This record gives sequence, C-alpha cells and structure tokens, in this order.
Amino acid sequence: MPVKDWSKYPPNWKTEIRPAVLERANNCCEVCGVQNRDIIFRGFYNEVEVFQRANGELFKVDGSFIMNDSEYCCIEPSTGKENQKAIKVVLTIAHLNHDTTDNRMENLKALCQLHHLRHDHTHHQKNAKETRTKKKKLQTLFQ
Repeated sequence: MPVKDWSKYPPNWKTEIRPAVLERANNCCEVCGVQNRDIIFRGFYNEVEVFQRANGELFKVDGSFIMNDSEYCCIEPSTGKENQKAIKVVLTIAHLNHDTTDNRMENLKALCQLHHLRHDHTHHQKNAKETRTKKKKLQTLFQ
C-alpha cells in the first residue's frame, strides 16, 4: 500500500527493486492478472467475484480466467450501487512476510489494491488492535 516511511526502504527500491518485481510480473497483479494502470470495474457475475475491463472482457478475481466473451455482460457491482465508479489499478509491491527490510525477490509480489489489502488484512487487524490498546493505556494515565 502507499509507503508512509521511505526510510524503511533501500535507496534502490524505486530504481531497481520495484521495477524488477513489476517486470517479473509482466506489469500485472500476480494474483488476478489485472494490468497496472488499467481501468476496471469490480463486481460479481453469477456469484463469482470478477473484474471487467473497459473493453468488456470479464475475468475471475482469483485467477484471471476469462469468464464471458460477450461484450459488456452485466456484472453486479461489488459496492451494491448501480453507479459504482471505475477503478484505476495501481500495482504495489507486497512483502509477503510483512518485513520491509526483507527485499529478496521471493519475498516480493506485485499486487493490485484489492489483493494487497487482502494479503495485509490480518497484519492490519493486529496493528489496529495494538494501537487501540496503546491509546487505552494512555487514556488511563490522564484520568
């Protein structure tokens, strides 16, 4: 996800490491295959999670297989709102073990926003719980 503290990354992150991971991934999410900077809609088709490109092609979110070759088949928006906005895909590089100092290629994966958030979900929950606990402890000091 967006980098908050660049000091945790090596100086060659932007010039060597990130470009190497994106090249290995063919500039696509390594889970679903969506291309970097593509404009897509996310949703469901026959109860299967999918993404649809502007040209109407439909892909499964969990494997990039084309689902339906008929142009502009109707998908159910993932937000449940008919006027769901298109999403611009921005590939990010995930540290599979969540250690930003471990920049071995086998620990790095190019992921779209959806799959990076899913990969980090448990890690984010743990961090949020720790933050809430720290805040509670601080509040008790000033009561």
